[in-house]
Amino acid sequence: QVQLAESGGGLVQPGGSLRLSCAASGFTFDHYSIGWFRQAPGKEREGVSCISGSDGSTYYADSVKGRFTISRDNAKNTVYLQMNSLKPEDTAVYYCAKGFYKEYYCSVSGQDFWGKGTLVTVSS
Repeated sequence: QVQLAESGGGLVQPGGSLRLSCAASGFTFDHYSIGWFRQAPGKEREGVSCISGSDGSTYYADSVKGRFTISRDNAKNTVYLQMNSLKPEDTAVYYCAKGFYKEYYCSVSGQDFWGKGTLVTVSS
């Protein structure tokens, strides 16, 4: 059974950092891309960053380039999102998602399983 479990969210001040983790089980981890998405109240869910199954290819939304870093440890079935220089506009529920294929397509429609999300609040 596919399971994705996010952790690491919380309250952080602007300019601070958080690392999100996505622990996966129930599928051959390195055969699938994994993405991080976020959704703020009243906003559409959007792709933040995605990573391919095993070749290290990554995607970042323009809004987070240079600040966020996605990585995966296939031996641990875990994907991480290191978030630095956080801004209030980064506040959202962050979701981990499994893609249909090894190569990523970093859109909501390109994912077939979702975690429950973890809340990131960036505020003074």
